[in-house]
Amino acid sequence: MDTIKAIEARRAVKHYDPDFTMPEDDKQKFRHLLRQAPTSFNIQNWRVVDVKDRDLRAKIRAAAWDQAQVTDASLLYVICADVKAYEKAPERYWSDAPQDVQDMMAPMIMEFYKGREWMQRDEAMRSAGIAAQTLMLAAKAMGYDSSPMIGFDVDAVGKLINLPADHVVCMMLAIGKGIMPARPKGGYIDDSEVFLDNHF
Repeated sequence: MDTIKAIEARRAVKHYDPDFTMPEDDKQKFRHLLRQAPTSFNIQNWRVVDVKDRDLRAKIRAAAWDQAQVTDASLLYVICADVKAYEKAPERYWSDAPQDVQDMMAPMIMEFYKGREWMQRDEAMRSAGIAAQTLMLAAKAMGYDSSPMIGFDVDAVGKLINLPADHVVCMMLAIGKGIMPARPKGGYIDDSEVFLDNHF
């Protein structure tokens, strides 16, 4: 499926075949494709918890208003981000670049994020959103369905996955073989409210 068709066809599907086993190659492809998602200054601040343990999934489902996709989808990713990634050996994010680029970028990263906690968190959420969309479009293109989720107790899920103190839970993403279509689209607000020329 080409990219435009994947964008148009992607929907939040809630019901999955719990007996479907996703091939390992596809799981690895999702990991590879997520790594292609851009991050500011290439800090690669996303951290993805692949919840494989069935008992843990059941506990997460209980913290997610008993939504079936948590346990029934082939993959359940808790997409998190390291809000302090910018200060953790930032030179490694540019290790393959020419030396002059390395010398320029690492100090710029520190300068941009240090002392700006709001920016660190905003960047975490931006990066997670881009990563999730990359995975959702990849899933549709590969013949799978997906469901982005924020309908859960973020603190409870954070405890269940042992979230480090300098990380945030951004969302969950279920991916698998859908067995029921998504509900019809709810409708669109008028273009004039969304698209503005030059200013509000």
